[in-house]
Amino acid sequence: MADSGNGKTPLLDELEKGPWPSFVTQIKSVAEKNPRARALLQLLERSYREKIGHWKHGGIVGVFGYGGGVIGRYSDLPEEYPDVAHFHTLRVNQPSGWFYTSDSLRTLADLWEEHGSGLTNMHGSTGDIILLGTSTDELEPTFEALTNAGFDLGGSGSCVRTPSCCIGQARCEWACYDTLALTHDLTMAFQDELHRPFFPYKFKFKCAGCPNDCVASIARADMSIIGTWRDDIQVDKAAVKAYADDGMNIERDVCGNCPTKCIQWAGKEIDIDNENCVKCMHCINVMPKALSPGKDRGATILLGSKAPILEGAIISSVLIPFIKIEPPYTEIKELTEKIWDFWGEHGKNRERVGELMQRVGLGNFLEEIELEPIPEMIAHPRENPYIFFEEYFEEDEEEGE
Repeated sequence: MADSGNGKTPLLDELEKGPWPSFVTQIKSVAEKNPRARALLQLLERSYREKIGHWKHGGIVGVFGYGGGVIGRYSDLPEEYPDVAHFHTLRVNQPSGWFYTSDSLRTLADLWEEHGSGLTNMHGSTGDIILLGTSTDELEPTFEALTNAGFDLGGSGSCVRTPSCCIGQARCEWACYDTLALTHDLTMAFQDELHRPFFPYKFKFKCAGCPNDCVASIARADMSIIGTWRDDIQVDKAAVKAYADDGMNIERDVCGNCPTKCIQWAGKEIDIDNENCVKCMHCINVMPKALSPGKDRGATILLGSKAPILEGAIISSVLIPFIKIEPPYTEIKELTEKIWDFWGEHGKNRERVGELMQRVGLGNFLEEIELEPIPEMIAHPRENPYIFFEEYFEEDEEEGE
């Protein structure tokens, strides 16, 4: 194995200095007993020294019957670093809310030490368990070991990416629906779409239990399902008084930061104009003992966000302002399939749903997925002062016949 000749990594050692945890330290701990991890350290040190990345994308590699779940990685110096000539990554479908038993974590660690580098990423930005670094001939044995342990591969490529969610009602008092149940149901319902890529590009579901959106779905998911409520915020007047008595400046810290100024403080009680509340959660976050979401709970469905790859970053736009989230989730699934049908037929290669919406226009998009336009379907206030109603033109044409 060629490198500096002595196996030392002075440049990587610099990344272990300072107060923060270091990935270099973690790789070194695994490298003590795993040759793939040792080779990775040497190749990475060389990349830092030469200022060249020595990795190339290997094209399509996978397991039998699946089109996604494995990301091919190859070194461009296979003769010099044979232990990382292949360094494929497996995405493993995580449990909803990232709940594990100790036994399941030990099982994952043991099988990856046997079949791969022993290095993991818990978790990738998509949500999956990431198993970093194995060879092509170990893919099928690893997949068999995973399925025997009750795990499945996640999504990669132009498919449904592994749905993910916040911890929801399992631990969070603000969750307005069961994110864990919905995420598991969507995962099971869309197995073909998850494992066999045939979309124009990737499609991500992310489920957030409340408007705090702890999974950042509004910026990262093609379909964001964010918990909300449609009645009044619940107020505990005694708790409000306790906050005031303890010295909280409610006028400044709560009312002053309300984006729509819908909260008023009269010195003893707060008054909320719920019709103008935009569910930002600020007041509830600041006074969690006094305020809580309303009782009529469900979710807002938003569509179209993505990171800045082709057309720039996009934040999701409201598609359905409020929907009750109840099993078997038929309405959500039917809506999703209508979106996929239109996107699959008219989407360009590597064009996300949000980019398709921008290209064809929201009106045409809504017509194709059979939704009526409503005022809440906006990304920002309109710029054109003129509004044309299509049905008026149709009526005029009929009268002239």
